[in-house]
Amino acid sequence: MADTIEFRAVAHIHSDFQEKFGIPRQSGMIDELKSTVVFAPEYRDPAAVRGLEGFSHIWLLWLFSENVRADWSPTVRPPMLGGNTRMGVFATRAPFRPNPIGLSCVRLACVDFAAKDAPVLHIAGADLMDGTPILDVKPYLPYADAYPNARGGFSVPSAADRLQVVFPDALLQNVPPEKRAVLLRVLALDPRPAYQSDPARVYGFCFAGLEIQFTVQNDVLTVCSVRAR
Repeated sequence: MADTIEFRAVAHIHSDFQEKFGIPRQSGMIDELKSTVVFAPEYRDPAAVRGLEGFSHIWLLWLFSENVRADWSPTVRPPMLGGNTRMGVFATRAPFRPNPIGLSCVRLACVDFAAKDAPVLHIAGADLMDGTPILDVKPYLPYADAYPNARGGFSVPSAADRLQVVFPDALLQNVPPEKRAVLLRVLALDPRPAYQSDPARVYGFCFAGLEIQFTVQNDVLTVCSVRAR
């Protein structure tokens, strides 16, 4: 068997995140995040997704396209542990892996057969940057993929991971109404790396064509600027 295997992107995702910063750390954390999966022309065949509409959730296998590198490390620093503790790369979902492949479970809102580039998958809860290459799409099988009593190891989040968000109304008006609730949830999850806690630092990330800047002091995140990119 060959040690080198070539993969092709079967699709790309379109989301509101133009950069890595700010993206939820796992899929499904914010169901209001809407995205679309558009297949590459050679895979844009309605027959290829026949029956997919019957599933409520799907798995996306994708490429960490911003973290492709020739080398790898057997240990990484998970953000959840503050960036100071090393864990085995295979015990984490870190992007710096021997094969930079990601895995996300997302809700399938619908399969659009009438779109310009049909079939298009409308999904919710994705943790992917705009333009991320999708390597495969698979249905989520509740009887096989769900283990209610499974242990989460060191990765179990706590209620303390949520921030109180102060978003001045004058700035919130610069955000499209349909994007406000989801942006507030993104901010409440604390977009910062866990090892950064400087109250004087101004952080920023791109969301839905906007540059959002904020500061964090104690457990309060305050938005200080919203402007078009």
